[in-house]
Order: sequence, then structure tokens, then C-alpha cells
Amino acid sequence: MKQISNILIIVTMLISSTTAQTKDPYQWLEEVDAKKSLEFVEANNKASYAILSKQKEYQEVYDKSLAIFNATDKIAYPSIYGAFVYNFWQDKTHVRGIWRRTTKASYLSGKPEWETLLDLDALSEKDGNKWVFKGVSGLYPDYNLFLVSLSKGGGDAVIVKEFDATKKSFIKDGFELEEAKTNISYYDANTLIVGTDFGKGSMTSSGYPNEVKLWKRGTPLSAAQLIFKGNLTDVSSSGYIIREGDQSYLFLTQGTSFYTSKSFVYKDNQLIPLDLPEDISFSAFLNQQLILKFKSDWIVNGNTYKQGAVWGIDLEKLIQGKKVLYPIYTPDEVSSVEEISNTKTKLLLNIIHKVKSELYSYQFQDNKWIASKVDAPEYGTISINSTDEFSDQYFFNFQNFLIPPSLFYHDGITNKSKAVQSLSAYFDASKYKVEQYSARSKDGTMIPYFVIASKTISYNGKQPTLLYGYGGFEVSLQPSYSGSMGNAWLEKGGVYVLSNIRGGGEFGPKWHQAGLKEKRQHIYDDFFAIAEDLIAKKITSPQHLGIMGGSNGGLLMGVAFTQRPELFNAVVCQVPLLDMQRYNKLLAGASWMAEYGNPDIPAEWNYIKKYSPYHNLKKGTKYPEVFFTTSTRDDRVHPGHARKMVAKMTGMGYKVYYYENTEGGHAGSSTNEQRAKSQALTYAYLWMKLK
Repeated sequence: MKQISNILIIVTMLISSTTAQTKDPYQWLEEVDAKKSLEFVEANNKASYAILSKQKEYQEVYDKSLAIFNATDKIAYPSIYGAFVYNFWQDKTHVRGIWRRTTKASYLSGKPEWETLLDLDALSEKDGNKWVFKGVSGLYPDYNLFLVSLSKGGGDAVIVKEFDATKKSFIKDGFELEEAKTNISYYDANTLIVGTDFGKGSMTSSGYPNEVKLWKRGTPLSAAQLIFKGNLTDVSSSGYIIREGDQSYLFLTQGTSFYTSKSFVYKDNQLIPLDLPEDISFSAFLNQQLILKFKSDWIVNGNTYKQGAVWGIDLEKLIQGKKVLYPIYTPDEVSSVEEISNTKTKLLLNIIHKVKSELYSYQFQDNKWIASKVDAPEYGTISINSTDEFSDQYFFNFQNFLIPPSLFYHDGITNKSKAVQSLSAYFDASKYKVEQYSARSKDGTMIPYFVIASKTISYNGKQPTLLYGYGGFEVSLQPSYSGSMGNAWLEKGGVYVLSNIRGGGEFGPKWHQAGLKEKRQHIYDDFFAIAEDLIAKKITSPQHLGIMGGSNGGLLMGVAFTQRPELFNAVVCQVPLLDMQRYNKLLAGASWMAEYGNPDIPAEWNYIKKYSPYHNLKKGTKYPEVFFTTSTRDDRVHPGHARKMVAKMTGMGYKVYYYENTEGGHAGSSTNEQRAKSQALTYAYLWMKLK
């Protein structure tokens, strides 16, 4: 205990030594790698770890979580490129992972013979860097060449190197880019479409590419041809190829905000703007139609195309200035479109109905789209995993709270689906039940949520209960299986609750838009309504109710404990936004002003300041002892948010817990050991506070 006391003294000294040269006395903690900042991190990490790692649950959760993450019977999720199935894999032996491939036939045999292409552990040792795999972009149609993106420690900024999959090596004198937030893909074998940090004026205020260029093989990046330049106040600009068979188009997108963009086709050295609403989105191209999803009503020639609907539009006619649309799907009040994808001839729509998935396949026949329901399990969450652009084969995943993920292969010829691999059950699901309830929010809106608990439980208000929330960016929270949560929480008698509050996409764009900007308090009122409903039903009580959320969900946590501290006894606030006055000046923050508003505009700061957690802390309030987590290498949500909140609360005399992983990026962790440690610290904290 003497060691812990000494550490806490160091923390206090670091905080109190700060001079108030700015309005924010803790702004110095925004200097990510400054010596003083890292001393603050180290001192807080040691103090919290010393307590949480001594909880009796810590080691057991760590060991079981690590075993789950390192399990060799995990699903090897496929990515189809040409004739091969590719996979990125991490386990006990491959800490940083291997990128590998096998043939389609071998993969479907159930015992694939993998060919390792790139060993990240060996590469990290060779280069002296902690490389994190960030994906690839391949050269159509053979996919023998790839652009491999690697991050130093897990951030969004990457280096890019060209890789020969046949020779299993990086190409000497091939395409290569220095570290930056980059978007890149092949135009042809000797040309890249690239957006990166080209120098002054090439990156937006959000930190993403503002220019798109064509870069020829064998020439310096400085000689690349500029084909598009957006505005510095945009979120980003990017270029990419869309294709169907031999027909291809070079698309350019100018992201004017997080939810709006202008689209162009680059043809014959000309930039052709497409007359589409800026809030429209498309993620498929089939039968020469862009597949559009409407975020708001669109009126064309006196016809209204409804918000949330999916339509196809003839691309060639659109380029000519004409609009010829084909109806595909219009959701009802309790449905939304979660995913859109396509195979060679089929369009796939993943529909959420009452927060449960249904998968549909569409084919264009007789000048219209014909739907058929895909042979898939029900009462859970479906996700389209990988499609084959050269056939109608594809893979999709199914899971729910109690059924582990299963990977299904769908044969486009027989139209049948079969499970090809399933994750092992990590806890006895037969002991638990799932119930769906609704709580009435402050404005009368009914907000659904799921409760997972023992079948034999007798609610008396004393059950340790964990309520999870996000509520933003049209992200839907659906039933999912977690072996770690099952072992660390359910098996020990905990109750788990998943909230479907506004701000998400569970019921389409309207559900999301109901919590934008000045309407954001609806999101927080929804969350409080669920907490109050759990207490009213005697599922739990404030003493035994904990909450958890990350990123935008971390902001939700900050608002929850500053606005309604009496409702909760534990708060896990992960990679959070908390200082909503400066969020738009930190890393990618400026890109989210379409979600939250611009704090530099007085009228918008007027509503933001009412919930900004950093600005609503008060002395003499009985707050829960919050557990904040972040990552030094998070270059999306600045670690300064969590650091400053901890410093301010500690300075006010509040006890908090803190852990900042030195790598991991916005995901918080890069390796399975780091993930297991995060799980162990989190559940040790929750049991310490809620049992």
C-alpha cells in the first residue's frame, strides 16, 4: 500500500505543477508523447493496475480471455480475392499475426492448407517496429499484387508497401508510401489512385487526404497527376474504381461532412459531377446501376423517394444528366438496411427487423429487382463476410448472445447455405435467457433493449448488472456473442444489458437523426430511461448498476455519470470523447461536427456545453469511481480527452481509475495479450464495484 500511496503522490504533484497559462489548466496533457504527459500516464497506470490486478477476478479473467483469443479453433474469416481465400490470423504463436491464403476448394474442405504470405512478428523484429496489420488492396483481376497497409502501434496512420503474393515478398522498388492517413488502390498494374499527405494543403482539417492523384510506377510521388482537390474544411477526398465485368469507372468522392459527400466520375481526363443528394450513400454497383440508400426523402420529377429506402439508378444515364431509378426495398417503421453488398449477379441486403437480422438476395429480371429470402438462421445478427465478384458464392456470419458465431457458405447455384465453421462455446448458454424490453424515454419514445440473465434468476434489485451503450453515427448495436463476457460476467452471476438508444441505426436514418447536434440530449435521456426501467423492474439497483461504452460511447459514459451520477456505481469509459469544446481541434475530431455540432459557433456551443462531460464536472458531487481507458497511439480520438478528465477529477479530489495502453490505436489493443489484459482490468473493476 505504501507503493500505491507514493504513486498517487506523484500523480498529484504532476497535476498540481501545471501552470494555468491557458483557460484549460490540463491542456498540456494533449501533448501525446511529451515527457511530462507520459510520466502522468505511467503514474496513473501503475496506481490503477496495482489495485485492479490484485482483485481476485483479475487473473482468472485474464487467463480465460487469453485462452479464448488464442484459441486455434477460431473462425478463420475469409476475404476472397480472385482464386484464393485470404485470412489474417493471430494466436499464441503469432502474436502480431500472419497474413495467409489458401484455395477456395481447400478452404471449403474444412481443413484448409494455408500458405503464409507475411509474418508480422518476423517483420516487426526485423524492422524494430511494432507493426499492426491494417489491410490490403489488390490488383484486379488476378490479385497477385497487393498494397499492404501497416501501422506503427495500431493507429490509423499507415505506411504502404507493394507486395507480390506469388513471391511472398515486398517488391523492391515497388510502390511505397511514408506514414500518413492514406487511401490507396490500383487503377491498373502500373498506376495507383492515391490520397495521402503530399505536403502543404493536401490534408483536411480533420487530418485526412484532401487531394486525389494518379501515380505512375517508376516515378516519384511528387510527379503524380492531380485529378481532384477538395476543400480544407472537408472531411476527406478519395478515389476508387467500381466495376462490373469489363466495365469500370473511376469514382471520386468529396466528403463534405461525415454524412454528406459529392460524387464525380473521372472520364477522358474530365471530372463529371453526379446530380445526387449529398446525404445519399451507395456501396454496390450491379446491372449498370448504382445501388443507393436514401438518408432523407428525395424528390425527382414529382416523385418522392422515401428516407431509408434502397433504389438502383442507371449510372450511364446519370452521367448524361438523366435519372432512371428502379425500386428495390422500402423499410417499415421497425426495420432498416444494415448492409448492402453484391456478388457477380446478386444484390444482397442485410435487413434489421426489430433489432434482428434477415438476409435477402435480389436479382434484376424483366427490368425489375426480384427479392428472395436467403436460407439463414433467425433471431440473431447476420453480417455479410465476403463475396466473390466472379461468381455468386459468398460467406455470411450468424451469432446472437447465446449462440457462438458460425460462418455460412452460400452457393449461388443451389441457393443453399451451409455452416462451414463455428466458434466453440465458451460458456454454457443453456443456463441463460434473452429478453427484449422497451423503456419510455423522456419525450415518450419507446427505446428497446436486451437483457441476458440466468434462467433461474429472481430479481430483487441486487443483481450486478452491466448496461452497454453507444448511441451515435448510425451504428446499430445487435445481439453478439462474447466468450469473455460470458465467462467473466454471466457465469459469475452478472446480468448483461444491451441498449438500442437513438443515435444508432437500428431503425434507419430517422433513429440516428433524432439525436444529432441540438437533439443529442434525446440519446442520453434514452439511456437513463433504460437504467431507470432496470431499477423499476428490480433487475438491479443503482448500487449494483454499471455502464460501459467506448469512443462515442465513451462520451455517453461521461454524460451519464455527470448528469445522473445517482443511477450508477461503476462506469467503464473507453477511448472517450470528453472535452467537447476542443474535440474538433484534436486529431480526427473536426470530421464529427456533423454529428455533434461546431463548438466554435456560439449558438452550437450553447447546446454542446450543456452535456460536455469535461465542462460539467462539479466539486462536491457524489460521482461513481470511474475507470477510464485509452491508447497512446489512438490517432482518431485523442488520448488527451481521457487524460484531462482524470487530471481534473483527481484535482477535484475524486478517486478514479485509469489505464492507457501504449499501443493499440482506437481499438485500444494490438495483441491478444493486450486484449486479455484489458478484459481482466475491466471486469476486475466491475466486480469490485458492483458485487
